[in-house]
Amino acid sequence: MQWLDLDTVATFVLVADLRSFTRAAEASGATQSAVSLKLKRLEQRLGCRLLERTPRSVALTDDGESFLTRARDLLAVHERAVDMSAPPPPRLALGVSDHASGPALAQLLARTAAFDPGLILEVTIAFSSSLLKKFDAGKLDAVIVRREAERRDGEKLLVDEFGWFAAAHFHRRADEPLRLVNLSQPCAIRASAIRTLDRAGIAWAEVFVGGGIAAVAAAIASGLGVAALARRIAPAGVVEVGARLGLPKLPRSAIMLHSRVSDSRRRAALRVVAAALRATAG
Repeated sequence: MQWLDLDTVATFVLVADLRSFTRAAEASGATQSAVSLKLKRLEQRLGCRLLERTPRSVALTDDGESFLTRARDLLAVHERAVDMSAPPPPRLALGVSDHASGPALAQLLARTAAFDPGLILEVTIAFSSSLLKKFDAGKLDAVIVRREAERRDGEKLLVDEFGWFAAAHFHRRADEPLRLVNLSQPCAIRASAIRTLDRAGIAWAEVFVGGGIAAVAAAIASGLGVAALARRIAPAGVVEVGARLGLPKLPRSAIMLHSRVSDSRRRAALRVVAAALRATAG
């Protein structure tokens, strides 16, 4: 009997979760060719095709969907088996800016948990400036935040393009200021949006202040006003209205990873988080 290689099975789960050989290679610290070779050998071992590949996407076949459940079970059983003699599970104290992850937070956590079910995640959601202060004070192992103007450290994960978003039925009367929906202070995106409008000489009035992206999304979806959001995290059901309303272009913003993690297990988990976040940008 030929045994399945657990590392190869774990690589398949990564590819299936991230729907990308490139992102799976980033997450596992391997080359894309090495990932492709592992998947080819796994398909040969199982005698079936697990993935359909195109230049722009990766999709599971019916056999791949079926094997994915068993692959997760196999990795979970292995995790339980080694737990008998293993030290206490490691903890990763991770800070994530709400404006950086948006609705993708659940996906990031799911990918990380699937990669390392034994890892204990402690996640703090806050503004970038607050998270960086906690990171600098040693209270967080790593943070994913928007780049602060005065900082030059950290790893750039992606660069966001911004737009003005509102409900499809939203209309601005010519005689009224722009109805603005924002996160509460000290949100850097709020400050950027207001500064951009002021420079363009566009009158505005803040009609809603939310404590999180979910609240902002609900406000614009209900038609209360317009919000400056990264296109990557704009909620379903809203549309970009900047051109229609004659609003100025918003500056781009980089998402940064700051980490002091040195052990291989938690570093691997952070690579998965980074790859999953990049995947949200397409």
